[in-house]
Amino acid sequence: MDLIQAHGLAMTEFDRRVREIAPDQWVLGTPCREWSVRDLVGHLVQEQLWASELLAGCTTEQVGDRFDHDNLGDDPLVSWVVAAAAAREAWLEPDALSKPVHVSSGMIDAAEYCWQMTTDLAVHAWDLARSIGADERIDPDLATTVLRYVERNVDEWSGSSMFDSAVPVVADADDQTRLIGLLGRKP
Repeated sequence: MDLIQAHGLAMTEFDRRVREIAPDQWVLGTPCREWSVRDLVGHLVQEQLWASELLAGCTTEQVGDRFDHDNLGDDPLVSWVVAAAAAREAWLEPDALSKPVHVSSGMIDAAEYCWQMTTDLAVHAWDLARSIGADERIDPDLATTVLRYVERNVDEWSGSSMFDSAVPVVADADDQTRLIGLLGRKP
């Protein structure tokens, strides 16, 4: 599976869970420390808003604090759909993966940025499903693809606030379980 396919599938997985949130579930807790369902969706909406800007060539300074507020408003689903559509459109632009982008840590390749976004979408799809009692299974090919990326990078992320410490899983666990455990979630 190529990166653009993986990103689209991860976005679809998260989108499916957002559409399943019942009105009374926005306040539920999530596997993400101190985040409610609303906070989790707000985090992904903010990421999608940033992606559109960064892929258009903006620096973090140019974007500034434009998205440092509640981006969900009165209709979180619509906010998600609009932000996700704009981000996906930006990723589908010709040569989107071949240019450098400005992120908070400096310049990185757009492909690396897309891997980070894809990982976040896939893992948070699981988090959201766990929180609202939806189907937690993500596409097996996506789980395998993201797991391979995470395995190559997890040591570099050690000690950062990006993910909790790995949670042990059984030796014969499937790729999704290994991915979730590696990123500090209890399967």
